[in-house]
Amino acid sequence: MMIELKLVFALMAAIAVTPAFAAGNHAGGHDVMEIGKPGTKAAIKRTVVISMKEKDDGSMVFEPSVLKVKKGETIRLKFNNMGETDHEFVMDRHEGIQEHKALMQKFPEMEHADPNSIRLAAGGSGEIIWTFAKAGDFGFACLLPGHYESGMKGEITVAP
Repeated sequence: MMIELKLVFALMAAIAVTPAFAAGNHAGGHDVMEIGKPGTKAAIKRTVVISMKEKDDGSMVFEPSVLKVKKGETIRLKFNNMGETDHEFVMDRHEGIQEHKALMQKFPEMEHADPNSIRLAAGGSGEIIWTFAKAGDFGFACLLPGHYESGMKGEITVAP
């Protein structure tokens, strides 16, 4: 009887902590951020095409690496992974990028389901539709281990 009770309590404890593991995929929680929120197709003002790739010298880049938008503007960001490895794009305030980078170093296989990010396999393409809500300086980066350090980062300036 005592062993059965211990098993029941162990099972209950495992079920109780399961949501903590689900948080490891970054699902949800970022729908409204300081940098903005997901936009709608009807509100798109323009499209910016961004390439992700490695260069012959070993560096990794986004092209373009600087984005300039206006507060309230909705942009379609179209991504093409022209490289030979997976890449991701995460946009946030600079502190948020550094926090996310530290987390990715601990959990490099973390899956993302955030509207402010996209991960693409080599040769893949995708898009993010985003409304920039606040004026200021923000950033974007590939936070897969080693990619940021290889130069895969950029700046977003949101004008008032």
